[in-house]
Amino acid sequence: MSAFRTILFERRGQVAWVTLNRPDVRNAYNTGMRDDLHAALSTLRDDESLRALVLRGAGPAFCSGGDIREFGSAPSPVVAREVRWRRDVWGLLRSLRQPTIAAIHGHAAGSGLEMALLCDFRIAATDAIFSLPETGLGMIPGVVGTQTAPRAIGVGRTLDLVLTGRRIDAREAHRVGLVGSVVSSARLADAAYRLARRLVKLDGELISRVKNLVVRGLDLPLTLALARERLVAGRTNR
Repeated sequence: MSAFRTILFERRGQVAWVTLNRPDVRNAYNTGMRDDLHAALSTLRDDESLRALVLRGAGPAFCSGGDIREFGSAPSPVVAREVRWRRDVWGLLRSLRQPTIAAIHGHAAGSGLEMALLCDFRIAATDAIFSLPETGLGMIPGVVGTQTAPRAIGVGRTLDLVLTGRRIDAREAHRVGLVGSVVSSARLADAAYRLARRLVKLDGELISRVKNLVVRGLDLPLTLALARERLVAGRTNR
């Protein structure tokens, strides 16, 4: 177990477990957590012995979003958000070669949901609640939410969540494709670990190539994406 102020970083064999650890504020995301996450994810990026990541929250929630106390201490909410962007945690999480799994319970709100959307797999406990409430504060979910959510659940459902700020439960999240599976709270960690152990049995380079094709392909016209798929498959399937 590595020592951080706002997260726990643990190795279980080839699986890294990162636990958001500010349970008294439902793991609200602040600059301290930004710095700790950046350090932990950098370790994961650089350590080839770690083959998968499970991201979860301690206490009653996965992550309740940005820490509003930081918003109050900055000249404006925009400045507070910019401070948290100075280290690109989100780009680092998205670019990891390892498969990433978000194990979500309680509230995943605002940047908490956006963090989960950057993971490759999302497993929800039955008590999970999802929301993007930023517009109610006169803001835009500008971490990654306006771009990752429509890729996961479509344009209409994303506009519904973003513009109304309404909350959806785990059952609805599964129905619309926001999460891949729903399990009891007692089984959440075990379900995430079983998936991680299954993934680490695959060739790491194969996983990296598949992730690269799927994620980057979304930004390309279909003809170019298919050409890229043929090229990578030709190099791999020998």
